[in-house]
Amino acid sequence: MKRRGLQHDPQLAIGDGALGFWKALPQVFGSTGTQRCWVHKTANVLNKLPEHLQAKAKSDLQQIWMAATRDDAHRAFATFVQTYEPKYPKAAECVTKDQDALLTFYDFPAVHWIHLRTTNPIESTFATVRLRTVKSRGCGSRASILSTVFKLAQSAEQRWQKLHGAEMIAKVITGVQFRNGVEVQKKDRQKIAA
Repeated sequence: MKRRGLQHDPQLAIGDGALGFWKALPQVFGSTGTQRCWVHKTANVLNKLPEHLQAKAKSDLQQIWMAATRDDAHRAFATFVQTYEPKYPKAAECVTKDQDALLTFYDFPAVHWIHLRTTNPIESTFATVRLRTVKSRGCGSRASILSTVFKLAQSAEQRWQKLHGAEMIAKVITGVQFRNGVEVQKKDRQKIAA
């Protein structure tokens, strides 16, 4: 990204549990915030629970990331841990170890939260590309594979959802602070700094 001209650290990086990504991020973009993907985290937690509890646990996890405020999310976290930790400590530990990184989205405009909580919109595009390119591996030249990937991505682009609240991006870039999805006013920013 830097070679392609990115001059400033991104405000936020969203990803799953890929350890290499999280280890490299602060070395390349030191001030970039981190947000863990709720879809991947939910799947990881559910894998540590018996099948008969997974639907209830999924609903309990949803109460965390759908909370209106960070404080509400922390209460939902505590409820989840209190409910599952006695019998399923690995499931509770899986979600609590990344608690701060799972709630970073609260520091951004609420209208952006739908885009910030998961990496799945990006992954779904590449899943289509991966499906086609894996099947045709070894068939054709590098140029033909690249043009196929380009055309598949171009086709997938027609189903992409537009970014909600695009007008808020300028505020995020210029460093306007948000708390629980709402812009922090100047007088409140001064209180926070003090």
